[in-house]
Amino acid sequence: MLEKITNPERVRTVGGSIPVRHRYTPGVAGDRFFRALRDKGEILATPCAACGVVYVPGRMFCERCFAALDEWVPVGPGGTLESFTAVHVDLDGNPLDEPAWVGLVMLDGATTVMPHRLEPNGTEPRIGARVEAALEPKNRRTGSINDIRAFRLT
Repeated sequence: MLEKITNPERVRTVGGSIPVRHRYTPGVAGDRFFRALRDKGEILATPCAACGVVYVPGRMFCERCFAALDEWVPVGPGGTLESFTAVHVDLDGNPLDEPAWVGLVMLDGATTVMPHRLEPNGTEPRIGARVEAALEPKNRRTGSINDIRAFRLT
C-alpha cells in the first residue's frame, strides 16, 4: 500500500475534481499595510536597518537576515516599471478581448518590486517607464490590494 513506485507505468490516476475553497488572512503586517492604503491612501514599506532592504508591502521580519522590522515608511506613489507582460486569458483560461498588462513596479523609496496591474494609457509599456499608483476613491476602498486600481504609465 505504501510502496515506493519506481516504474512510471505503474502509477494510477483517478479522475475527478476536488472543490477547494480557502481564505487568505493578511497577518499583522498585511493588516497594517492594507489599513494605511484604505484609510490614508498610503503605500507603506518596512526598511531593514541591518541590510538596507526596503520591503513593499511591509513585512514583520527581513527575509534576508531575519531581523525584526518595526519601522514603517511611506513609499511611492510613483515608481519605475522593472518588467511587464501582456495577459491574453483571464483567470479561468478564457480569452480576453484586449490584453491586460501586469508589471513589476519598483516604488520610489523601495528596494523590492510590487507586482500589479498596469494602465498603459494608450502606450505600450517599456522597462524603465515611470508609473504612478492610481487609487480607488476613498469611499470605494475596502482594505485590499485592489485599492490600487492599477499603476498608470506617466
